Amino acid sequence: MNIHPTALVDSGAEIGDRCEIGPWSVIEAEVVLGEGCRVGPHVHLRGPMVIGRENRIHTGCVLGDDPQDFKFQNQPTRLVIGDRNVFREHVTIHRSNSLEEDTVIGDRNYFMASSHVGHNSRIGNDNVFVNGALVAGHVILGNHCIVSGNAMIHQFVRVGSFAMMQGGAAISKDLPPFCMASRQNRMAGLNTVGLRRNGFSPAERTELRELYRFLFMQNLPWEEKLPRAWHRYTAAPSVRMLEFVSGSSRGVCAHGRD
Repeated sequence: MNIHPTALVDSGAEIGDRCEIGPWSVIEAEVVLGEGCRVGPHVHLRGPMVIGRENRIHTGCVLGDDPQDFKFQNQPTRLVIGDRNVFREHVTIHRSNSLEEDTVIGDRNYFMASSHVGHNSRIGNDNVFVNGALVAGHVILGNHCIVSGNAMIHQFVRVGSFAMMQGGAAISKDLPPFCMASRQNRMAGLNTVGLRRNGFSPAERTELRELYRFLFMQNLPWEEKLPRAWHRYTAAPSVRMLEFVSGSSRGVCAHGRD
């Protein structure tokens, strides 16, 4: 354990083996910092919060502060962070607004400078949040997603796994898995590069393209399209997309320009 002499670590914090804590950082009570974490200078960690193993927390991050919610009554809510995440400069992630639900960050996510995740959001694994990406409260985001620079996700929105948001995109509707968000609540097709890089077979990619065209480029009512799609498209990735779309309560992003 290597704690800089200017760092302030509360006696009620639990610091794991092999941790490094940089100058002028503050770690408050009820913070659990897992083995092998590296905390840079001028970082502020507030509890209750549990941080897993081998996370890297760079200069100026604030993790576990109160939710930005006028209804919050100063309860000891939690932020739970998994293993091997990277939080670059000035990332902010807030605790939840209720005792019944945590804010949750999974494993191996990369948060670039000045990105933000709001209260009660649940972030999966292996995602990338580019500089200035903004995730509001109560968002559910899957695995292997890319939220590009200055992209914005409205509260209560769901984002499916392997989705990508282009820089500056803004969504207040659900973004299905494997799809690419563009502009405001619009999609520009599939995340084809991500599908190839993550090992989806040519047959699976071909069927997803056909399903995308049928669901989002055909001018048919949803009550007619969905039953036909369930019957026609049966590969596992197609089923995941259909399950996501069928379960949407906010509606999904549409294909095309604003």
